[in-house]
Amino acid sequence: MNFDFEIAKKDLLDFLSIEGITGYEKNIANLVKRKLIDYGVPSKYIFFDKANKKIPYFTQTGNLIVKLPGKKTGKRKLFVCHLDTVSLCSGALPKIYKDRIIPKGHTALGADNRGGVACLVSMLRYLFVNKVDYPPLTILFTVREESGLWGARNVTKSDLGHPHFGFNCDGSTPYNIINSAVGAERWSVEIIGKGAHAGVEPQEGISSSIVASLALSNIYKKGWFGKITKKNKKGTSNIGYYGDKNGQCAGSSSNQVTSYVKINGESRSMDKNFVSQITKEYEKSFQAASLKVLDTKKNKSKIIFKKNIDYYPFKLNTNQDVVKFSQSISKKIGFKGNIVSVNGGLDANWLVRKNIPTITFGNGHYKPHSLDEYLSISEFKDSCLFAIALATN
Repeated sequence: MNFDFEIAKKDLLDFLSIEGITGYEKNIANLVKRKLIDYGVPSKYIFFDKANKKIPYFTQTGNLIVKLPGKKTGKRKLFVCHLDTVSLCSGALPKIYKDRIIPKGHTALGADNRGGVACLVSMLRYLFVNKVDYPPLTILFTVREESGLWGARNVTKSDLGHPHFGFNCDGSTPYNIINSAVGAERWSVEIIGKGAHAGVEPQEGISSSIVASLALSNIYKKGWFGKITKKNKKGTSNIGYYGDKNGQCAGSSSNQVTSYVKINGESRSMDKNFVSQITKEYEKSFQAASLKVLDTKKNKSKIIFKKNIDYYPFKLNTNQDVVKFSQSISKKIGFKGNIVSVNGGLDANWLVRKNIPTITFGNGHYKPHSLDEYLSISEFKDSCLFAIALATN
């Protein structure tokens, strides 16, 4: 295989050096497009969709899509990765340390998922530089994956060319094949209490902070926070935000009873019904807590609870074409091809929902969303080789 890994590594370092936190992917998308054209991919096959027009948050650009007719007959294959990084990667610059790439400064690295971006760009470079025959291929570089899988959620099958199945490059080791992932709900609660002077007449107030504390204490006591096991069902939940409407702290000063608190959280499970049950337990707990904190006239706080599906769980059968094909190629090139499940959301969650069976393989990045994030250079190289093998076999 005439694969120039030094160019792949240089591209990876270039991509890691471009800021593109979720919603602000224009610069990284344009760099990817320029490199692909330099490597011989005809510009007429490269375009941006209009997914950003459907996303309910500011998003600079749509998904970047490369739709190739192929040089031989076969069913269309889809390759996917996401362009965006989490906000902890803002200002990140990479440096090589032994067999790893790590951040230079006090940031995360952004290998989640610039490792995937570099992997798929390297795959395309290999195909065009070496003039290799390949079947019809679509490569999808999604936006706003980190803030809710929005790019994959809003892409259309027609823009993708109605692929037969897909391969998502996102995660750690390229030696495993992810065939299943949890689903998740996002929820928020607004607790509207009543302010009062905390020294003169605290009894006339209704503390939103106390309502929230009682509710969360009850959730924790009953085992609905963190890792959850109820009979034969498993899931997780978390509180991600506790403050006011504007991203500031709840309350204003210690001499005023807190009149308003907003909390954002999530629920996850492989069982979509259990996901909803976890969320429902939070809602019930906040409603119950509001009945316990009253002013002198027996008034209670108002609870506004909202929830929405973030993504659905999925599990591909090991006998499905995409799983069997991926596992056979993995073993053919000397990898393990283990079938595994993950407890996080993937672009594959929404692609499977669109009836595009999609497995996920890693590109060597570890400890994502943290200051300890790093990328294994040797595993990144193997992810490139795996992607090439998937595309050409």
